Amino acid sequence: MQSLIKNIGCTNLLSEMKKVLITGASGFIGSFMVEEALKRNYEVYAGIRIGSSTIYLADPRIKFIELNFADVEILRLQLSEFPYFDYVIHSAGLTKGFNKKDYFTSNYQYTKNFIDVLIDQKRVPEKFIYMSSLAAFGPGDPILLNAVKLSDTPKPVTSYGKSKLKSENYLTSLLNFPYLIIRPTAVYGPREKELLTIFKLINSNLELLVGFKKQQLTFVYVSDLVEAVFQAMESNLTNRGYFVSDGHVYDGKMLGNIIRKHLEKRTIRIQIPTILVRLIAVVTEATKYITRKQPMLNLEKIKELEASNWNCDIQPLRDDLDFKPAYDLERGIQETIAWYKKARWLK
Repeated sequence: MQSLIKNIGCTNLLSEMKKVLITGASGFIGSFMVEEALKRNYEVYAGIRIGSSTIYLADPRIKFIELNFADVEILRLQLSEFPYFDYVIHSAGLTKGFNKKDYFTSNYQYTKNFIDVLIDQKRVPEKFIYMSSLAAFGPGDPILLNAVKLSDTPKPVTSYGKSKLKSENYLTSLLNFPYLIIRPTAVYGPREKELLTIFKLINSNLELLVGFKKQQLTFVYVSDLVEAVFQAMESNLTNRGYFVSDGHVYDGKMLGNIIRKHLEKRTIRIQIPTILVRLIAVVTEATKYITRKQPMLNLEKIKELEASNWNCDIQPLRDDLDFKPAYDLERGIQETIAWYKKARWLK
């Protein structure tokens, strides 16, 4: 009788748990979203592609769902096999495409396919969180150096940013679809591989700086971003967007200074003219036709490096959700380096 009562209790508990589907769950940010959802006692569904690595998704409570956003009919069948999701965090997307068209296919068309199927199957969640990017608005004024505000007209400079903005515009055009758009600035932390290149260079006593003009940069530590997402998801707010950063502005040299300090390295600092970096990018990008992969230094990345103002206004996030980042760049870099070393990504 006691075991029966215990089983009934467990069943009731499971039925009360809200279900969250997190797409792009195997990625850097997505995997942290999954961990946070588990901590908050959600029933977690990890949306992944066939063949995705699940190295950071080892918790036995995770339920996996393979999603083919490219084929609407297959996507219908895949979703129909699972229950209604109370929340959806759409983190899947492409940050580095082989060509410009790839960004719009992955970041816009696949997102539209997903949303259309949810609507068609009457599976509209309580809230749909779209993980966008500051890149969707583009950099701020290079002369006045004002922070990018929600009231500004978006002016993305990359195909990635333009594709994200197109998805945002589709979302905002929908009626009776409860969305929130999250636009983080540069995200870093454990498991992140793009900024890892900078850490490795400095660890090898080399520091490269692009261009000679001053830059305003912003960052957000991954756990702070995840906290903001769940605060927004669990709030009563819908149909609006937010920028997310740690609330500080850093100049172009500060990132290297902090990494160098915590790696205890002396470096040879080389400042490279932007035009030379652009020429190098032209050459490296040509290699993609051999490797079938987009190199880290490419013409799209140069557009970001050339921009002098990546400051963004997070006051609406503070006002609406009392958002208080726990990490500034100093603390975040220190913890990131510790993780890189433990994982043997850095020696």
